[in-house]
Amino acid sequence: MGAVGLGALIVWLASLFPETLESDEAQMGLLHSVLVLALVSSGLAAHRKLRPGHVLRNAAIWLAIASVLFIGYSYRHDLGAVKDRVVGELLPHQGEVVGAEVRFRASDNGHFVIQAKVNGTPLRFLVDTGASDVTLSPGDARRLGMDLENLKFNRRYATANGTVFGAPVRLDEIRIGPIAIRKVRASVNGADMGRSLLGMSFLERLDGFSISKDILTLRAKN
Repeated sequence: MGAVGLGALIVWLASLFPETLESDEAQMGLLHSVLVLALVSSGLAAHRKLRPGHVLRNAAIWLAIASVLFIGYSYRHDLGAVKDRVVGELLPHQGEVVGAEVRFRASDNGHFVIQAKVNGTPLRFLVDTGASDVTLSPGDARRLGMDLENLKFNRRYATANGTVFGAPVRLDEIRIGPIAIRKVRASVNGADMGRSLLGMSFLERLDGFSISKDILTLRAKN
C-alpha cells in the first residue's frame, strides 16, 4: 500500500512540474528524498503497527506537504513579488523592488520617506530634490560612527529656514534595494534636524527618478 502511494505521488508531481525533473541531478535528488520518506514511513508503520486506514491518512498528509513544498518552490519568484508589493503598501519607506527599479508611496503628508543602507547601517531619509547634497542629521552621523567634534562645519547652505552650516563628508555607499551608489558627496548638518535628507548628490547619479501621482520611482543604472 505504501509503495503504491509513493509511486502515485511521484507520477502526480512529475506531471504537474515536469521541469523540476529535467536534469539527472534533480531526478536523483527526488529519488533520494522519496527513499528516505519511504524508510521513515515504513519504520513508523512497523513500530506502531498502524492499520491500513492510518497508513492512508498519513500518506495523504505527506502528499499534501509535498504538494505545498513543490508549489511554493515553483512559484517562489511570484510569491517574492507579492511579498514586496505587500511590504511596499504596509511599510512605504521599505519600497517595492520591480526589476532595477524601487518604488515608494508617499506618506500621508505627501512626502517620500526612504529607508537606505549607508555604509551598511539602515537610515531613513526624506527625499528632497531641493537639497544639493545628501544631508545627515547629527544623530544619523553618530550612528555611522562619525566623531562630530572632529568635523569642520564650514560649508554654507541656503535653505528655506535661512543659512545653515554643514560639515562636508564622503559616504562610501548608499544602497536602496538593488541600487548602490558609491562615494556619495554629503554633509553633516550643524544643527539638529528631524530627518536626514536624500538630496541631489545621490539622486542625480541614478539612471533616473520620477514622481507620478503619489509614487516615487528610482531607477538603477545598468
